[in-house]
Amino acid sequence: MDTRLVLLADMHGFYKSVDIPDGDIAIFAGDLLLNGELPDLKDFNAFLGRLPHKHKIVIAGNHDFCIERYPEQSRNQLTNAFYLQDQAVTLMGIKFYGSPWQPEFMNWAFNLPRGEALKQKWDLIPEDTEVLITHGPPYGFLDTTAEGEHAGDQELAEAIKRVKPRVNVFGHIHESYGSVESGGTTFINVCICDGMNRPVNSPVTLTLTEDKKVIV
Repeated sequence: MDTRLVLLADMHGFYKSVDIPDGDIAIFAGDLLLNGELPDLKDFNAFLGRLPHKHKIVIAGNHDFCIERYPEQSRNQLTNAFYLQDQAVTLMGIKFYGSPWQPEFMNWAFNLPRGEALKQKWDLIPEDTEVLITHGPPYGFLDTTAEGEHAGDQELAEAIKRVKPRVNVFGHIHESYGSVESGGTTFINVCICDGMNRPVNSPVTLTLTEDKKVIV
């Protein structure tokens, strides 16, 4: 059976303004909130409960401070989704793995230094992962900033070579919305907000076919 995924990231609190198409599974790849407070997360969870999708998957991003600071309370708030933090879930026969970490930048949530600290997180990704959900991109894939620099993580890129997921969904770098295929993996930057933090991009719909094709 084919499975339709609806993919979003970096809504920065504008989720009520986004026209979200129907599908089987909605995936939110971090930066759900603007200032990352617990009351905001409660409101976001209520929003999730109104969506028609059979399943919802959520990971955190660097703006979602409350999830890092108050992990237990935050998990308790997210009753209408599977929250993944270095965890996997199998839904509709597809194995998803989610992780919020990105290379250290300023004083954001879920920061880790480049190199060994991030490598240890990516080493946890199971080799049978089909859809990898990360907040930040791997190095060289839809990770170019407005200044023309590659902000993605090299260790994540190496982990993807090992795991070979069908799809890597991410956001974080607003300027690089889009998709590209390489080495059997479809990389998709699904930032809703652009470089000026305006919610101008559309959610990405993707179909995983029964014969293992990925249709964007």
